[in-house]
Amino acid sequence: MIDAIALAQALIRCPSVTPEDAGALDVLEKALSPLGFLCRRIKFQAPGTVAVDNLYAKRRFGPGRHFCFAGHSDVVPPGDGTRWSNDPFSGEIINDVLHGRGAVDMKGAIAAFAAGASRFLDRRPRNFDGTISLLITGDEEGLSVNGTKPTIEALASEGEHFDACLVGEPTNPTAIGEMAKIGRRGSLSGHILVKGIQGHVAYPHLADNPVHRLSRMVMVLSEEPLDPGNQHFQPSTLQFTTFDTGNPTNNIIPGEARGRFNVRFNNNFTCRTLEAEITRRLKQVGGEFELKIECRGEAFLTKEGELSRHLADAIESRTGRRPEFSTTGGTSDARFIKDYCPVVEFGLLSATMHKIDEHVAVADILALSEIYESVLERFFDAGPG
Repeated sequence: MIDAIALAQALIRCPSVTPEDAGALDVLEKALSPLGFLCRRIKFQAPGTVAVDNLYAKRRFGPGRHFCFAGHSDVVPPGDGTRWSNDPFSGEIINDVLHGRGAVDMKGAIAAFAAGASRFLDRRPRNFDGTISLLITGDEEGLSVNGTKPTIEALASEGEHFDACLVGEPTNPTAIGEMAKIGRRGSLSGHILVKGIQGHVAYPHLADNPVHRLSRMVMVLSEEPLDPGNQHFQPSTLQFTTFDTGNPTNNIIPGEARGRFNVRFNNNFTCRTLEAEITRRLKQVGGEFELKIECRGEAFLTKEGELSRHLADAIESRTGRRPEFSTTGGTSDARFIKDYCPVVEFGLLSATMHKIDEHVAVADILALSEIYESVLERFFDAGPG
């Protein structure tokens, strides 16, 4: 059986800063193969990007239901390593706390996947009817174009069917069992180019200052709320991130001005309807402009049902807490998986993810592994539901 802590340490010691793998998938494959998992590497490379390896490990016993664990082995950069209390890729344990980049997000959860599955399989007869798989990408913290999305599309095109998926993103604010994610807000990025007429600042009547119009556009997009939110989601929010003319002088009215913004939106909108609302508001200001929209993911909600119930029961049995089902936070690869099966997210504490001195209590990884094991027990013992 797999030791969750030893595996988490081994994964952290691979400096897999996105999109580099640095041997992380080799470590995981070496742990899973002796358990009978058939491990397959699936590589993708979108134009203008670096090729990314993804691991699909599957153990199939029969035509029964298929449960998938999904996650990512890539991590964000550690930043200035001298500011860490320990080497960010040491995987060192101090006072029962595991330190290192990826400990929380989300190599600790991947190790818990594998350890929980190994114990579950150890107690099952060889004729157990069902399939367990792990879908691990190396492209979640990066562009997310060579990872989960094309991998699950390729698997589906081959006839692979998933009945449920649990993503191991960190979801708990302060203690294991507080929160699980049953949906995520969508993400839309916009680029506005406002065109004017360049001129001398002393002769503004001969020019058309695009900065003034862009500033009004910022106001019409940000002053009035997009929506009030709903039962499951907080209100959609729009935030400008840049406002620029590229003008190096103080005596020229620029000919163009640019702004960029991002919207985290709930399921009151789709990317298409949100773009229409943004365009409507910009036209209120008038003048010539160009708007380019990039949809990073639609909002989605997994209705409470069998998967969320099994997860909540497993969490409560292990921790005594009944988790809150939330849709807060950023995006995750669950946004790609939701098109193929019900998906929920549950992992470690989120307090130190992406921070210097990222760390997790050893006890939390062990508890998470037991919860994952219990979810498998409940899912397969329940039968089709």
